[in-house]
Amino acid sequence: MSRPGILTRLADAHAQRAREDLLRRARAVERVDGARIVIDRKALLNFASNDYLGLAQHPALREALTRAATRWGVGASAAHLLGGHREEHAALEDKLARWTGRERALLFSTGYMANLGVLGALLRDGDLCVQDKLNHASLIDGARLSGAELKRYRHADVAGAAQHLDARADAAAVLATDSVFSMDGDIAPLTELAALCKTRHATLMIDDAHGIGVLGHDGAGCSAALTQDQAPVLMATLGKALGVCGAFVAGSAALIDGLVQFARTYVYTTALPPALAAAANAAVDIAREDQERRARLHRHIAQFRDGAAARGLSVLPSSSAIQPVLIGASAAALSASRYLEAQGFHVPAIRPPTVPASSARLRVTLSAAHAESDVAHLLDALAQALARGAA
Repeated sequence: MSRPGILTRLADAHAQRAREDLLRRARAVERVDGARIVIDRKALLNFASNDYLGLAQHPALREALTRAATRWGVGASAAHLLGGHREEHAALEDKLARWTGRERALLFSTGYMANLGVLGALLRDGDLCVQDKLNHASLIDGARLSGAELKRYRHADVAGAAQHLDARADAAAVLATDSVFSMDGDIAPLTELAALCKTRHATLMIDDAHGIGVLGHDGAGCSAALTQDQAPVLMATLGKALGVCGAFVAGSAALIDGLVQFARTYVYTTALPPALAAAANAAVDIAREDQERRARLHRHIAQFRDGAAARGLSVLPSSSAIQPVLIGASAAALSASRYLEAQGFHVPAIRPPTVPASSARLRVTLSAAHAESDVAHLLDALAQALARGAA
């Protein structure tokens, strides 16, 4: 019997996705100017960016990055524990801990690596990890790699989470959830989940990637409403509302000390470039102090939702910067996306397996960098695109 060909199998899977209108492809952006980008020499209004506060090109971030790069060079050149940890990293960790109301914080190179590292350090064979079915892939993969038993409850179903915890009441358990769900834009019932974890003696872990900078007091995220005791493990990224790159985990001194020893994705990787840490430090200051920037984003959110309702658009319930317009069929979502591009808007179609079958959508993301007129024009184009599809 012949052994299956790995590359042949991969090619077959690729061909299957092509037949189902599910292929992904990267397109090079040639220029960025605020909320406007150029792709294939076409100027487009960008409604696909996670740069929610419009900080990625902010002069203060550029200046901080340039100044630190002049001092330290481009890369950290080593892992944190082998000489890669610089003053910029330490200062950023201190600032992130204070901002989120935690004792300590620890930087990771990406959010994916943070979630893999945390769950790998906390969980062992025989433990239990309970997660929302719509959690980010990094949380799911982190649980699987840890060796713990992974149980997933129906989206935002606190009773379902309780059932999984009760079924293995003798096991050490982590309940992990996104705060803002990246493809639906809605917010997890964090207060109820925290109360559940307290009564069931489980540890709550929150991935606040899409909440930090946007929601909560001073933009400290959805977890700002919970104390460190209620939500002992907080992860958030620096590459969305803060406009830079990387991630951090915040919590008690005992948590951070443990992660320094046992989080493999922290120990065995090169530290974030010091210049990026300096830029992120500047971004945190702006996110905290520039309340008008955040208020402008929330005005855009309200404008989009009101306008979508007036036009009869099927928008999922969301109070965040992520506003998904549900289409259904992948081919229809692709067609609508292409129509929008022809009208000058960049709104890629999101299709399975990123979202469940028959729930393809246009994932509109709003930014403080947009103007009110940008949102109004998008709403009109969306209505036209969907009318064409129904015709």
